[in-house]
Amino acid sequence: MVPSKRLDKTEHFRKANSMNDHAHEDDADIAVPTPGLEARRLAVDIIADTLDRRLALDECLQRLFGSSASALLPERDQGLVRAIAVVTIRHFGTLRRAISDRLPQGMPRQAGHNFENILISGAAQLLFLDIPDHAAVDLTVRLVQADRLARRYVALANGLLRRIAREKTKILSSMEPLTDDTPVWLADRWRATYGEETARMIAEAHGHEPSVDITVKSDLEMWAERLDAAILPTGSLRLRGRASISDLPGYAEGEWWVQDAAAALPAKLLAPQKGEKIADLCAAPGGKTAQIALSGAIVTAVDRSKPRLERLIVNLERLKLSAEIRAIDAAQFDEGPFDAILLDAPCSSTGTIRRHPDVAWVKTEADLAKLIALQTRLLEHAVSLLRPGGRLVYCTCSLEPEEGEQQIEQLLEKDHSVRRMPFLAPELPVFSDELASALTDHGDLRTLPSMLPHSDARMAGLDGFFAARLIKVD
Repeated sequence: MVPSKRLDKTEHFRKANSMNDHAHEDDADIAVPTPGLEARRLAVDIIADTLDRRLALDECLQRLFGSSASALLPERDQGLVRAIAVVTIRHFGTLRRAISDRLPQGMPRQAGHNFENILISGAAQLLFLDIPDHAAVDLTVRLVQADRLARRYVALANGLLRRIAREKTKILSSMEPLTDDTPVWLADRWRATYGEETARMIAEAHGHEPSVDITVKSDLEMWAERLDAAILPTGSLRLRGRASISDLPGYAEGEWWVQDAAAALPAKLLAPQKGEKIADLCAAPGGKTAQIALSGAIVTAVDRSKPRLERLIVNLERLKLSAEIRAIDAAQFDEGPFDAILLDAPCSSTGTIRRHPDVAWVKTEADLAKLIALQTRLLEHAVSLLRPGGRLVYCTCSLEPEEGEQQIEQLLEKDHSVRRMPFLAPELPVFSDELASALTDHGDLRTLPSMLPHSDARMAGLDGFFAARLIKVD
């Protein structure tokens, strides 16, 4: 695979031609408007940008839907672009294996690098989306026909996709999420850290589209009823249905915000109090800032990214909450001292793969070393900003112990000005029977994507988070 053409191209797809294998190549230049074809082309562009250029999937989608390339796409087709791109990345390994197992001679080199992207997107529609087989095959083949290098392999693509459609049950029954849809370096790490069974459960959780979690300002039961949501043991709401978030009751009025149930825990465990001076380091996009501000604390939100801070400001304005904003690297922020600090450190984000499946394929093990060094600097600096008796909650949305448990152990070994302040089960209702295992032997928090099981996979799971609480003793 190589980088696809830019997503902000404005020309429309004009190279869809007849399914007739004997059609002249000149026919490919005749404009044939075909419903759903442009959406599939754009989805292939996004897949290529994510897998080949290692760009964040959300950023690719946001750039596309903010550009003229999608301006004339019906809303339904915009949803189709997103659905194809996301499910392809989520099950990339399974799709790649399904294709390679049925191409004993391998991918033809002369077909060009985008041929595989097109085939994978077609296989994703056949195996994981509610799209008629004939439509998925036909429109994928049209994409192949429109590709200058790949068009000579139309017959190969047609035969391959039809075979995948026939063997759908066999392919799906043989899926191994930990082996197929998890990069080897991550699978090996999770086996070593959590054991084979838990590693498999984590990978299985990543294979399902999660529902949307919401943090409400007040009246949990009322909003659960109005939003048709389940109340989670964490105190968050989980939507049962699918809907446009901005169209839901209470959104425009600022009564709630979207936040994964696990992501809402660190601020709750910080237990902010009215009037306390609290710093939220690496604060954007602002869910945790909103939680702290809602308590009545005086919160300073710090983040080095001005665009992300702009999003935080917009979110706070909608929620009618306030915070002091500082656009600066948290490692250089020198205000204080603070009564409490929340440090949600930049990390590999491997705990968020169920919501951001691209993380598995965009991040590499080599990224870890730089992130770990950054976390160490931020954690040491955060301690220096605390007043005596002040408390610090350090958290990461990572499953990797080097970014969580080991960071705390190393800090405690070299800095005797702080000690661990264990989380206790009675502190919050979060530590119910369903999440009892989230409290570690040291009194830290460790959530896993496989927690909160449910008969409906969309209603199950949490992001993988680590959180520890420290208190400054002098």
